[in-house]
Amino acid sequence: MKKLLITAGALSVGLLSGFAQAKDDFTLQLKWVTQAQFAGYYVAKDKGFYDDENLDVTIKPGGPDIAPPQVIAGGGADVVVDWMPSALASREKGVALVNIAQPFKRSGMMLTCRKETGITSPDDFADKTLGVWYFGNEYPFLSWMSKLGLATDGSAGGVTVLKQGFNVDPILQKQADCVSTMTYNEYWQIIDAGLPAEELLVFKYEEQGVSTMEDGLYVLEKNLEDEAFVDKAARFVRASMKGWNYARENPDEAADIVLENDASGAQTEKHQRRMMGEINKLTAGSDGKLDPADYERTVNTLLSGGSDPVISKAPEGAWTHMIIDKAM
Repeated sequence: MKKLLITAGALSVGLLSGFAQAKDDFTLQLKWVTQAQFAGYYVAKDKGFYDDENLDVTIKPGGPDIAPPQVIAGGGADVVVDWMPSALASREKGVALVNIAQPFKRSGMMLTCRKETGITSPDDFADKTLGVWYFGNEYPFLSWMSKLGLATDGSAGGVTVLKQGFNVDPILQKQADCVSTMTYNEYWQIIDAGLPAEELLVFKYEEQGVSTMEDGLYVLEKNLEDEAFVDKAARFVRASMKGWNYARENPDEAADIVLENDASGAQTEKHQRRMMGEINKLTAGSDGKLDPADYERTVNTLLSGGSDPVISKAPEGAWTHMIIDKAM
């Protein structure tokens, strides 16, 4: 009997230990496909940083038909990666997203133009055709054109806007004088397609004073009232920032980890390692804490977008330091 009791007791302890080790599920929805743009999260998962925080993290790739705000609103994710213009627009439309961390400190968005078009500065954009991504990515562009006093309806003295797909065909086929590119992605697609850098001119939004905050982490505002969720989110952010720090210190390894997670097989080592180097420039100096001044600049840029701004007024409660402070 005594032996039976001991065995039962040991079994009970074992079961309790098993329950204690059960990880908390947490799902991240990315803004785009698996690539080095999201390396910090893949690194955190691969190196066991999420495991260290007792988290079982699922990373869901994005794509052209996936809108992170819709995914999280529908319960498909606990946290999403989104650009601030999109997140603020969603908040105004009823999906109350809140920025809890900002791994990206700088914008990678720019316009890339053929020099042969005669463009030497933004003053030369008048009467030119400019390729622009939509789905929320057009707002910084529209604000920039408003700042320059250029109409975007194709009228004389303004610019003609070409709604650009997620490729660089318009500049390769000379359908547009300039196209939207990211420092870490589409610009290099143009180079790889055979247009050399010396035939191109780039205008970075960051340098033009019209940049907006890009890849940040957003959750639903109602979840911040749940202490258990706040605890999980803080652990997730802490592990993710360790992933981003590791990616900066070990860029080639980080790129290789991304490639291992690319189920599509579309990415190449050359492109991902190059992208990782550019991404590290955008995250450098960030400890994950959103700078209120960066937020204000983004809001002011969006509000100056002409007759149809992405947001009608400065939002309240769109960001919090509660999670990042708890994480760090």
